[in-house]
Amino acid sequence: MNIHGGSDAGPTPAHDFSSNASPLGPPPALLRAVLAADRRRYPDPAYTDLREHLGADLGVAADRVLPCSGGAEAIRRLSLAAFLSGIREVWVPQPGFGDYAAAAQALGLETRRYRSVAELCSGLRQARSLVWVCEPCNPSGSSLTAAEWQDLTLAIERSSSALVVDLAYESLRLEGQSHLPAHLQDQAWRLHCPNKVLGLTGVRAACLLAPSRSDALYLHAQAVAPSWVLSSEGCELLRAWRSPESADYLRQVQTTLRGWRDTQRQLLAELGWQQTSSCSNFWLARPPVGVQTSELLPALRQRGIKLRDASSFGLAGWVRLSTQNTESQAALKRALEELQA
Repeated sequence: MNIHGGSDAGPTPAHDFSSNASPLGPPPALLRAVLAADRRRYPDPAYTDLREHLGADLGVAADRVLPCSGGAEAIRRLSLAAFLSGIREVWVPQPGFGDYAAAAQALGLETRRYRSVAELCSGLRQARSLVWVCEPCNPSGSSLTAAEWQDLTLAIERSSSALVVDLAYESLRLEGQSHLPAHLQDQAWRLHCPNKVLGLTGVRAACLLAPSRSDALYLHAQAVAPSWVLSSEGCELLRAWRSPESADYLRQVQTTLRGWRDTQRQLLAELGWQQTSSCSNFWLARPPVGVQTSELLPALRQRGIKLRDASSFGLAGWVRLSTQNTESQAALKRALEELQA
Protein backbone atom coordinates (compact mmCIF):
# COMPACT_ATOMS: atom_id res chain seq x y z
CA MET A 1 0.00 0.00 0.00
CA ASN A 2 1.30 3.44 -0.90
CA ILE A 3 1.57 5.95 1.96
CA HIS A 4 1.12 9.56 0.87
CA GLY A 5 2.51 12.14 3.26
CA GLY A 6 2.49 9.94 6.35
CA SER A 7 -0.12 7.94 8.17
CA ASP A 8 -3.65 9.25 8.65
CA ALA A 9 -3.94 7.32 11.90
CA GLY A 10 -5.05 9.21 14.98
CA PRO A 11 -7.79 11.75 15.61
CA THR A 12 -9.10 13.82 12.73
CA PRO A 13 -7.04 17.04 12.71
CA ALA A 14 -8.91 20.18 13.65
CA HIS A 15 -6.88 22.12 11.08
CA ASP A 16 -5.99 20.01 8.03
CA PHE A 17 -3.53 21.72 5.71
CA SER A 18 -2.46 18.35 4.28
CA SER A 19 -5.36 17.89 1.88
CA ASN A 20 -5.42 20.06 -1.23
CA ALA A 21 -9.17 19.63 -1.61
CA SER A 22 -11.38 22.69 -1.30
CA PRO A 23 -11.96 23.53 2.39
CA LEU A 24 -15.29 25.18 1.58
CA GLY A 25 -17.24 22.02 0.97
CA PRO A 26 -19.52 21.00 -1.90
CA PRO A 27 -22.15 23.02 -3.74
CA PRO A 28 -25.39 22.55 -1.78
CA ALA A 29 -27.42 21.20 -4.71
CA LEU A 30 -24.67 18.73 -5.61
CA LEU A 31 -24.45 17.50 -2.02
CA ARG A 32 -28.20 16.92 -1.94
CA ALA A 33 -27.94 14.90 -5.15
CA VAL A 34 -25.11 12.75 -3.74
CA LEU A 35 -26.97 12.12 -0.49
CA ALA A 36 -30.12 11.19 -2.40
CA ALA A 37 -28.31 8.63 -4.59
CA ASP A 38 -30.21 5.35 -4.94
CA ARG A 39 -28.07 2.81 -3.10
CA ARG A 40 -30.58 -0.03 -3.43
CA ARG A 41 -29.51 -1.17 -6.89
CA TYR A 42 -26.51 -1.28 -9.17
CA PRO A 43 -25.89 1.63 -11.52
CA ASP A 44 -26.06 0.92 -15.23
CA PRO A 45 -22.81 -1.07 -15.78
CA ALA A 46 -22.23 0.73 -19.09
CA TYR A 47 -22.96 4.16 -17.55
CA THR A 48 -24.63 5.08 -20.84
CA ASP A 49 -26.63 8.12 -19.69
CA LEU A 50 -23.79 9.42 -17.53
CA ARG A 51 -21.28 9.14 -20.37
CA GLU A 52 -23.61 10.95 -22.74
CA HIS A 53 -24.20 13.66 -20.15
CA LEU A 54 -20.47 14.16 -19.48
CA GLY A 55 -19.61 13.97 -23.16
CA ALA A 56 -22.08 16.74 -23.95
CA ASP A 57 -20.73 18.91 -21.11
CA LEU A 58 -17.07 18.30 -21.96
CA GLY A 59 -17.43 18.51 -25.73
CA VAL A 60 -16.45 14.95 -26.63
CA ALA A 61 -18.23 11.89 -27.97
CA ALA A 62 -19.80 9.73 -25.26
CA ASP A 63 -17.66 6.72 -26.16
CA ARG A 64 -14.54 8.74 -25.28
CA VAL A 65 -15.69 9.11 -21.64
CA LEU A 66 -14.40 6.36 -19.34
CA PRO A 67 -15.81 6.58 -15.79
CA CYS A 68 -13.28 5.74 -13.07
CA SER A 69 -13.46 5.29 -9.31
CA GLY A 70 -11.07 8.15 -8.63
CA GLY A 71 -7.76 9.30 -10.05
CA ALA A 72 -5.72 6.50 -8.49
CA GLU A 73 -7.84 3.82 -10.18
CA ALA A 74 -7.62 5.68 -13.49
CA ILE A 75 -3.81 5.81 -13.23
CA ARG A 76 -3.59 2.08 -12.49
CA ARG A 77 -6.00 1.21 -15.28
CA LEU A 78 -4.29 3.31 -17.93
CA SER A 79 -0.86 2.02 -16.88
CA LEU A 80 -2.06 -1.57 -17.28
CA ALA A 81 -3.62 -0.71 -20.64
CA ALA A 82 -0.30 0.80 -21.74
CA PHE A 83 1.55 -2.37 -20.74
CA LEU A 84 -0.94 -4.56 -22.63
CA SER A 85 -0.62 -2.37 -25.72
CA GLY A 86 3.15 -2.84 -25.82
CA ILE A 87 4.41 0.32 -24.08
CA ARG A 88 7.43 -0.35 -21.88
CA GLU A 89 8.53 3.15 -20.80
CA VAL A 90 6.70 5.65 -18.60
CA TRP A 91 7.68 9.27 -17.94
CA VAL A 92 6.52 10.87 -14.67
CA PRO A 93 7.03 14.38 -13.26
CA GLN A 94 9.50 14.85 -10.41
CA PRO A 95 8.25 16.02 -8.01
CA GLY A 96 4.88 14.49 -8.69
CA PHE A 97 2.09 12.26 -7.45
CA GLY A 98 3.63 8.94 -6.43
CA ASP A 99 0.94 6.76 -8.00
CA TYR A 100 2.22 7.48 -11.53
CA ALA A 101 5.52 5.74 -10.78
CA ALA A 102 4.03 3.14 -8.45
CA ALA A 103 1.60 1.95 -11.12
CA ALA A 104 4.38 1.66 -13.71
CA GLN A 105 6.80 -0.08 -11.39
CA ALA A 106 4.19 -2.64 -10.32
CA LEU A 107 4.05 -3.73 -13.96
CA GLY A 108 7.80 -3.78 -14.45
CA LEU A 109 7.75 -0.78 -16.77
CA GLU A 110 10.85 1.39 -17.05
CA THR A 111 10.09 4.54 -15.07
CA ARG A 112 11.86 7.74 -16.07
CA ARG A 113 11.49 10.94 -14.08
CA TYR A 114 11.69 14.45 -15.49
CA ARG A 115 12.16 17.75 -13.66
CA SER A 116 11.42 20.00 -16.63
CA VAL A 117 9.66 19.87 -19.97
CA ALA A 118 13.03 20.40 -21.66
CA GLU A 119 14.40 17.28 -19.94
CA LEU A 120 11.30 15.31 -20.95
CA CYS A 121 11.45 16.42 -24.58
CA SER A 122 15.14 15.59 -24.91
CA GLY A 123 14.63 12.17 -23.33
CA LEU A 124 11.69 10.98 -25.42
CA ARG A 125 12.96 8.59 -28.06
CA GLN A 126 11.39 6.86 -31.03
CA ALA A 127 10.06 4.11 -28.75
CA ARG A 128 6.45 4.83 -27.79
CA SER A 129 6.14 5.91 -24.16
CA LEU A 130 3.37 6.77 -21.71
CA VAL A 131 3.86 10.37 -20.55
CA TRP A 132 2.18 11.87 -17.47
CA VAL A 133 1.75 15.63 -17.09
CA CYS A 134 -0.08 17.12 -14.10
CA GLU A 135 -1.61 20.52 -14.91
CA PRO A 136 -1.37 22.34 -12.54
CA CYS A 137 1.29 20.17 -10.97
CA ASN A 138 0.86 18.47 -7.62
CA PRO A 139 2.66 19.23 -5.28
CA SER A 140 4.16 22.50 -6.54
CA GLY A 141 1.09 24.17 -8.05
CA SER A 142 3.15 25.15 -11.10
CA SER A 143 1.75 25.29 -14.63
CA LEU A 144 3.27 24.77 -18.07
CA THR A 145 3.83 27.79 -20.30
CA ALA A 146 2.54 28.05 -23.85
CA ALA A 147 6.09 27.52 -25.15
CA GLU A 148 6.51 24.39 -23.05
CA TRP A 149 3.25 22.95 -24.38
CA GLN A 150 4.42 23.66 -27.93
CA ASP A 151 7.73 21.87 -27.33
CA LEU A 152 5.96 18.95 -25.67
CA THR A 153 3.51 18.62 -28.56
CA LEU A 154 6.38 18.25 -31.03
CA ALA A 155 8.16 15.70 -28.83
CA ILE A 156 5.00 13.63 -28.38
CA GLU A 157 4.32 13.60 -32.11
CA ARG A 158 7.94 12.77 -32.94
CA SER A 159 8.01 9.78 -30.58
CA SER A 160 4.38 8.69 -31.17
CA SER A 161 4.00 8.62 -27.39
CA ALA A 162 0.75 8.59 -25.44
CA LEU A 163 0.25 11.77 -23.39
CA VAL A 164 -1.97 11.84 -20.30
CA VAL A 165 -2.82 15.24 -18.81
CA ASP A 166 -3.98 14.99 -15.20
CA LEU A 167 -6.36 17.91 -14.68
CA ALA A 168 -7.33 17.03 -11.11
CA TYR A 169 -6.45 20.51 -9.87
CA GLU A 170 -7.41 22.64 -12.85
CA SER A 171 -10.68 23.74 -11.25
CA LEU A 172 -8.72 24.88 -8.19
CA ARG A 173 -6.52 27.17 -10.28
CA LEU A 174 -6.51 30.61 -8.69
CA GLU A 175 -4.26 32.46 -11.13
CA GLY A 176 -4.04 32.57 -14.92
CA GLN A 177 -5.28 29.84 -17.20
CA SER A 178 -4.02 26.61 -18.70
CA HIS A 179 -2.12 26.91 -21.98
CA LEU A 180 -2.98 23.33 -23.00
CA PRO A 181 -3.51 23.69 -26.78
CA ALA A 182 -6.94 22.79 -28.15
CA HIS A 183 -5.50 20.44 -30.76
CA LEU A 184 -3.51 18.58 -28.10
CA GLN A 185 -6.66 18.10 -26.02
CA ASP A 186 -8.01 16.09 -28.93
CA GLN A 187 -4.85 13.95 -29.16
CA ALA A 188 -4.13 13.41 -25.46
CA TRP A 189 -5.82 11.52 -22.66
CA ARG A 190 -7.29 13.82 -20.03
CA LEU A 191 -8.05 12.87 -16.43
CA HIS A 192 -10.69 14.78 -14.44
CA CYS A 193 -11.07 14.21 -10.68
CA PRO A 194 -13.64 16.80 -9.57
CA ASN A 195 -14.11 15.51 -6.01
CA LYS A 196 -11.21 17.72 -4.87
CA VAL A 197 -12.65 21.02 -6.03
CA LEU A 198 -16.05 19.86 -4.79
CA GLY A 199 -14.74 19.13 -1.30
CA LEU A 200 -15.95 15.51 -1.41
CA THR A 201 -12.76 13.46 -1.63
CA GLY A 202 -14.50 10.61 0.19
CA VAL A 203 -16.70 10.07 -2.89
CA ARG A 204 -14.43 8.29 -5.34
CA ALA A 205 -15.33 9.43 -8.85
CA ALA A 206 -13.38 10.55 -11.90
CA CYS A 207 -13.38 10.22 -15.66
CA LEU A 208 -10.80 9.68 -18.37
CA LEU A 209 -11.35 11.37 -21.71
CA ALA A 210 -9.78 9.31 -24.48
CA PRO A 211 -8.20 10.83 -27.62
CA SER A 212 -10.42 11.19 -30.65
CA ARG A 213 -8.52 8.49 -32.53
CA SER A 214 -8.92 5.06 -30.95
CA ASP A 215 -5.95 2.69 -30.78
CA ALA A 216 -4.78 -0.35 -28.80
CA LEU A 217 -4.36 1.74 -25.65
CA TYR A 218 -8.00 2.85 -25.83
CA LEU A 219 -9.27 -0.68 -26.44
CA HIS A 220 -7.29 -2.08 -23.52
CA ALA A 221 -8.38 0.77 -21.23
CA GLN A 222 -11.98 -0.22 -21.92
CA ALA A 223 -11.32 -3.94 -21.57
CA VAL A 224 -9.58 -3.80 -18.16
CA ALA A 225 -12.18 -1.55 -16.50
CA PRO A 226 -13.74 -3.11 -13.38
CA SER A 227 -17.45 -3.90 -13.40
CA TRP A 228 -19.56 -1.17 -11.78
CA VAL A 229 -16.50 1.00 -11.30
CA LEU A 230 -18.64 3.89 -10.01
CA SER A 231 -21.00 3.81 -7.04
CA SER A 232 -24.39 5.52 -7.14
CA GLU A 233 -22.91 8.43 -5.19
CA GLY A 234 -20.08 8.74 -7.69
CA CYS A 235 -22.54 8.86 -10.57
CA GLU A 236 -24.48 11.69 -8.96
CA LEU A 237 -21.32 13.64 -8.19
CA LEU A 238 -20.17 13.50 -11.82
CA ARG A 239 -23.64 14.28 -13.12
CA ALA A 240 -23.96 17.45 -10.98
CA TRP A 241 -20.32 18.53 -11.24
CA ARG A 242 -20.79 20.66 -14.36
CA SER A 243 -24.21 22.13 -13.59
CA PRO A 244 -24.71 25.92 -13.69
CA GLU A 245 -25.36 25.89 -9.93
CA SER A 246 -22.06 24.14 -9.28
CA ALA A 247 -20.21 26.52 -11.62
CA ASP A 248 -21.56 29.59 -9.80
CA TYR A 249 -20.65 28.13 -6.43
CA LEU A 250 -17.12 27.23 -7.51
CA ARG A 251 -16.46 30.74 -8.79
CA GLN A 252 -17.31 32.01 -5.30
CA VAL A 253 -14.99 29.38 -3.82
CA GLN A 254 -12.09 30.59 -5.98
CA THR A 255 -12.64 34.20 -4.88
CA THR A 256 -12.63 33.23 -1.21
CA LEU A 257 -9.57 31.01 -1.57
CA ARG A 258 -7.56 33.78 -3.23
CA GLY A 259 -8.00 35.99 -0.17
CA TRP A 260 -7.21 33.21 2.29
CA ARG A 261 -4.18 32.14 0.25
CA ASP A 262 -2.67 35.61 0.29
CA THR A 263 -2.95 35.97 4.08
CA GLN A 264 -1.57 32.46 4.63
CA ARG A 265 1.46 33.05 2.43
CA GLN A 266 2.14 36.32 4.25
CA LEU A 267 1.89 34.52 7.59
CA LEU A 268 4.50 31.95 6.57
CA ALA A 269 6.78 34.58 5.06
CA GLU A 270 6.79 36.52 8.33
CA LEU A 271 7.78 33.32 10.14
CA GLY A 272 10.77 32.81 7.82
CA TRP A 273 9.43 30.01 5.64
CA GLN A 274 10.63 29.47 2.07
CA GLN A 275 7.71 29.07 -0.38
CA THR A 276 7.31 28.19 -4.05
CA SER A 277 5.11 30.21 -6.38
CA SER A 278 1.84 28.53 -7.31
CA CYS A 279 -1.28 29.15 -9.38
CA SER A 280 -3.33 26.81 -7.18
CA ASN A 281 -4.71 26.60 -3.65
CA PHE A 282 -1.64 24.60 -2.53
CA TRP A 283 2.12 25.02 -2.71
CA LEU A 284 5.43 23.80 -1.29
CA ALA A 285 7.05 25.35 1.75
CA ARG A 286 10.14 24.77 3.86
CA PRO A 287 10.63 25.88 7.48
CA PRO A 288 13.53 28.10 8.52
CA VAL A 289 17.04 26.69 8.82
CA GLY A 290 17.37 24.66 11.99
CA VAL A 291 13.73 23.56 12.11
CA GLN A 292 13.43 19.87 11.18
CA THR A 293 10.20 18.67 9.59
CA SER A 294 10.71 15.26 11.22
CA GLU A 295 10.22 16.97 14.59
CA LEU A 296 7.89 19.77 13.54
CA LEU A 297 5.16 17.72 11.86
CA PRO A 298 4.50 15.36 14.81
CA ALA A 299 4.48 18.33 17.19
CA LEU A 300 1.93 20.12 15.02
CA ARG A 301 -0.14 16.94 14.80
CA GLN A 302 -0.33 16.81 18.59
CA ARG A 303 -1.83 20.29 18.44
CA GLY A 304 -4.49 19.22 15.94
CA ILE A 305 -2.69 20.63 12.88
CA LYS A 306 -1.63 18.51 9.92
CA LEU A 307 0.70 19.46 7.05
CA ARG A 308 1.65 17.14 4.18
CA ASP A 309 5.15 15.71 4.41
CA ALA A 310 6.62 16.12 0.93
CA SER A 311 9.14 13.29 1.31
CA SER A 312 6.93 10.99 -0.76
CA PHE A 313 7.37 13.50 -3.60
CA GLY A 314 11.14 13.22 -3.25
CA LEU A 315 11.38 16.51 -1.33
CA ALA A 316 12.70 15.73 2.13
CA GLY A 317 12.52 18.73 4.43
CA TRP A 318 9.63 20.29 2.55
CA VAL A 319 5.89 20.22 3.16
CA ARG A 320 2.92 20.79 0.92
CA LEU A 321 0.17 22.82 2.45
CA SER A 322 -3.18 23.98 1.21
CA THR A 323 -5.13 27.17 1.75
CA GLN A 324 -7.32 27.03 4.86
CA ASN A 325 -9.63 29.47 6.62
CA THR A 326 -8.52 32.27 8.91
CA GLU A 327 -9.27 30.28 12.08
CA SER A 328 -6.97 27.48 10.97
CA GLN A 329 -4.33 30.00 9.92
CA ALA A 330 -4.42 31.57 13.38
CA ALA A 331 -3.96 28.14 14.98
CA LEU A 332 -1.01 27.43 12.67
CA LYS A 333 0.60 30.76 13.50
CA ARG A 334 0.31 30.20 17.26
CA ALA A 335 1.77 26.71 16.99
CA LEU A 336 4.67 27.74 14.75
CA GLU A 337 5.58 30.73 16.91
CA GLU A 338 5.76 28.38 19.90
CA LEU A 339 7.64 25.56 18.14
CA GLN A 340 10.09 27.79 16.25
CA ALA A 341 10.96 29.87 19.31
